[in-house]
Amino acid sequence: MKMTETPKRKPLRHRLTTRLWHWINALCLLVLIMSGLTIFNAHPRLYWGEYGANGDYAWAAVGSSQTLGYVRIGETKIETTGFIGNWRDNDGKIQTWAFPGWATIPSYYSLAEGRRWHFFFAWIFSVGLGFFMIRSLFNRHVQRDLHITRAEWRPSHIWRDIKNHMRLRFHAPGAVSIYNILQKLSYIGVIFVLLPLMIFSGLAMSPAMDANWPWLTDLFGGRQSARSIHFIGMFLLVLFFIVHMLALLFAGPIKQTWEMIIGGEREGGSNA
Repeated sequence: MKMTETPKRKPLRHRLTTRLWHWINALCLLVLIMSGLTIFNAHPRLYWGEYGANGDYAWAAVGSSQTLGYVRIGETKIETTGFIGNWRDNDGKIQTWAFPGWATIPSYYSLAEGRRWHFFFAWIFSVGLGFFMIRSLFNRHVQRDLHITRAEWRPSHIWRDIKNHMRLRFHAPGAVSIYNILQKLSYIGVIFVLLPLMIFSGLAMSPAMDANWPWLTDLFGGRQSARSIHFIGMFLLVLFFIVHMLALLFAGPIKQTWEMIIGGEREGGSNA
């Protein structure tokens, strides 16, 4: 009697570790950005170097008064009255913090509580990123899925991928699970460059770290430079999130989100 073989289940497109890190990371980044804006509200000015005070020149600043709100970058001033620097709270009262309550954690101004939220989730984020990076090296996710071949480095290949993205074609037919060159570059840049930069620039701002590891602060050119780099990094992460959400919207948000929850079956090619 011939035994019928049970069909093998296709491997998952997203491993459990990837899915857990994705959602924990999303929560951590949301809290870190919102609590970071609370901390920024305490002194909404950015400097280069070691020192920064109200009398020093700030390369970027949020200005606020009872009648005007603006963002200044260099000598360029953009009025933001009603949104940033000058806005109304739920009771209709004018507030002059840099960022409004709906964008911060907590929703009211408290530097101490903002720091508690920020540091607590920063540790979760840092440990999670460390485990994810180690796991990605051991399970060969980096070597297999993010390795950029010589052919992909060709300007013609990169330009073709840019044109495909502009036409909302993110994947080759039948190769949905394979990352294209722009995805590889963005994921490598964010995971292995931008996120570690955020962690180390955050550490460089800590007085305790400055006392024990002064070389880290020197590496960034001073605590105020580290603060500026930290804030620029946050802006780049927000930009990455917006692009990520737009790509998700065009690629099918329900299916893609559900696959990131349950794993999804691989349709050929590699998996994350």
